[in-house]
Amino acid sequence: MNPKIVCIGGGTGLPNLLRGLKKYTCNITAIVTVADDGGSSGIIRDELKIPPPGDIKNCLLALADTEPLMENLFQYRFASGSFKGHSFGNIFLAAMTEMLGDFELAIKESSKVLAVRGRVLPSTLDDVVLEAEYRDGSTVCGESNIPRARREIRRIKIKPEDARPMEEALEAVEKADAIILGPGSLYTSVIPNLLVKDIVKSISHSRAKKIYVVNIMTQPGETTGYTAYDHVSAVIEHSCRNLLEYVVINSGKVPEKLLCRYLADGAEPVICDSEKIKEIGYNVIEADILNYTDVVRHSPEKLARVIMKIIKR
Repeated sequence: MNPKIVCIGGGTGLPNLLRGLKKYTCNITAIVTVADDGGSSGIIRDELKIPPPGDIKNCLLALADTEPLMENLFQYRFASGSFKGHSFGNIFLAAMTEMLGDFELAIKESSKVLAVRGRVLPSTLDDVVLEAEYRDGSTVCGESNIPRARREIRRIKIKPEDARPMEEALEAVEKADAIILGPGSLYTSVIPNLLVKDIVKSISHSRAKKIYVVNIMTQPGETTGYTAYDHVSAVIEHSCRNLLEYVVINSGKVPEKLLCRYLADGAEPVICDSEKIKEIGYNVIEADILNYTDVVRHSPEKLARVIMKIIKR
């Protein structure tokens, strides 16, 4: 079995999923948000007028079949000088883009260098900016600014609203056996991809199994107080009801010591209100998919096993 899987998202969640899935299939297409405007990616985006490379780089590395030294090199972040704060991988992608004159081609050539299993595609090559509308009617522009306001989000938009998708991304969705949304920041990593023209239509028309992986923890300033049902509702409200079929929720318990640290930062475990999700017509899969390390993340291996079981159904 070598299923065609499309994974949609960004941030730290998507690479975790990709690391697990690449052990089961080489037919993986990662569709990645390009709305990032903070840190090294934001600086490169502003100064060189190219899409932000950070999330793309992390997904390339997650799918790479290369030596640990190469991955460490690409993730290396300069600590001083004019390169301070920049990762080598971001600079590498920026250099490839300038040399080849094309961001899409730069990703493809970088994939060869890193021996990537599968493909990594930006959801759009247009210069998109995120805008959040809050419950109080106020708005904020810029992906990095959205959580800082610490207000309840009503809706996310992208500008321009008619940003064009990559044809390869739409083709991958059309041919997929499974389409996975998340894990990742709900409003700044997952949903932005769904706002790109025709992506939702392609997913809804696809015969693939459609899976949403809910985050393990809430995110301060973005999903404070959100249950699993609230996450699902937000995805539906920004897309359509037949975008999902399965919802995967972590049932593993976060260790007390680690939990205290997250609670101090305003994050808490996402409550699994699976009955409410079932009532609106979705299949819920509860499983211990927690990676028991010093940070709260999905386990690539456990999550991939759950995904593969769903695909084989």
